[in-house]
Amino acid sequence: MRISTANAFSASREALMARQLDLNSAQQQLSTGKRVNRASDDPAAAARAERALSAEARANASQRAVNASQNTMTLTESALGDAGELLQQAREAILTAGNASYGDAERLSVAHQLKEIRNQLLAVSNRTDGAGLYLFGGQGANQAPFTETANGVQSYGIAGETQVASGEPLPLTVDGESAWMQARRGNGVFTTGAANVDSGGSPRANTGSAWVDGGHVVDPSALTDSPYRIEFTGAAGATTYSVIDQNDGSTVQSGAFSPGQTLQFSGLAVTISNQPADGDAFVITPLATLPAAQRSVSVFEVLKNAIDDLSTPMRSSAAVTQTNSTNLINVDAAMTQMQAARSRVGDTLSRIDGVTGRLDAQKLASQTQVSDATGLDMVAAISSFQNGQTGYDAALKSYAMVQKLSLFTYLSA
Repeated sequence: MRISTANAFSASREALMARQLDLNSAQQQLSTGKRVNRASDDPAAAARAERALSAEARANASQRAVNASQNTMTLTESALGDAGELLQQAREAILTAGNASYGDAERLSVAHQLKEIRNQLLAVSNRTDGAGLYLFGGQGANQAPFTETANGVQSYGIAGETQVASGEPLPLTVDGESAWMQARRGNGVFTTGAANVDSGGSPRANTGSAWVDGGHVVDPSALTDSPYRIEFTGAAGATTYSVIDQNDGSTVQSGAFSPGQTLQFSGLAVTISNQPADGDAFVITPLATLPAAQRSVSVFEVLKNAIDDLSTPMRSSAAVTQTNSTNLINVDAAMTQMQAARSRVGDTLSRIDGVTGRLDAQKLASQTQVSDATGLDMVAAISSFQNGQTGYDAALKSYAMVQKLSLFTYLSA
């Protein structure tokens, strides 16, 4: 069978071009470090890589949302920490005002100090994230949540939390109403205080030196929703007390009284210090008997009450001690509420760390899938390139030799 010179040239050229194409492909793989550079290189692997890249993009978008939540929650935690420190300063100031050597002028100075602390707390409650989003605005975070009015600080935030737009339910704001305005009055179950009316309902202030503490629960199962009035009769050394249920007027407990005595009845206990005068009385009011709006107290109201009390002149030492005790109890309640809010924010930050860890794992898994689908075995690729280069050199030599087999080459010689 005769093979024409043109056919030999064509076959050599095609073999040379195929070798060159293989060599270029191997060189591109080495340059990019990827086995699949176009979908046509391996359609199945390219599809797997595309799905993995989409998953990584979704994880990156979720991470940005998580980062936004982490930023605002970190700022919120810092704000609540500052508020806690300010309340601690207020508590110390109220304790100082209870000094027996203090007069009206000294207590008025403490009241001015509390005013400054209250103003600072109002500023903290209206902090933003630096981009105009109020940390304690709840679901209405585009306006200041707390505003000073003639009736005290009012909340204009919307209850709830603004959530990030991602698969993870993470907050961008905190419910400021709950954190700043809803501390439980008294000890959380009932309040105590001096009676301001006598048994007949006529105005009367206590004249003795006695005062009552905040009380505590000793037997929850024995508690009732009845308000109680503790009345005293007699002089020092012969003082008696009577605990009266104000719902039906019955006497729950009675007996001789001595200063510092703890009275225990109906599942609760209160301690009355110093000596009451004849006709003095104290009242115990369960929170359950109060309207819902009066069962809680705001941080700002707590300090406003303390400021008003300390600014009132010519009060007896018993009145000063009683109001200081009540204000301290309410400050402690506000601090407890603030600490609870800070704890919730801390839980959120802990959850954010967990979410970030999961997203990092998802991104790593996606990157691994992309690498598995399109990655290059460098050792094998280098070997393939070297083999291709050897083959290409051989093809070039073969083509050069075939070119010399032309009849015209011999005739011209």
